[in-house]
Amino acid sequence: MAMVKMSPDVFSCSDDKGNLEIEINLPGVKKENIELKMVENGFFIRAKREETGVEYVGTYAFCLGVVPEKAVARYCDGKLYVIVPYRETTETVDIKIQ
Repeated sequence: MAMVKMSPDVFSCSDDKGNLEIEINLPGVKKENIELKMVENGFFIRAKREETGVEYVGTYAFCLGVVPEKAVARYCDGKLYVIVPYRETTETVDIKIQ
């Protein structure tokens, strides 16, 4: 059976502790079939659901650099949760919306 490639649903946001939190939906995938690679400015995910022939794959960029060596990932109920600290903190600027 040929694999069908799909982009997984990804949600990310900053927490109030200087970390980036990432949630990746990978329904039906076994933990041992997940490949996650991270660099300072983004990450790559590949996860195979072999019994259905679905492969979730994607490459994503970060707005701010992170420390990939300190990333922590946990897989539970079809979702991969990743927390990684930002390399440096930056102040945000409020933009007036007209």
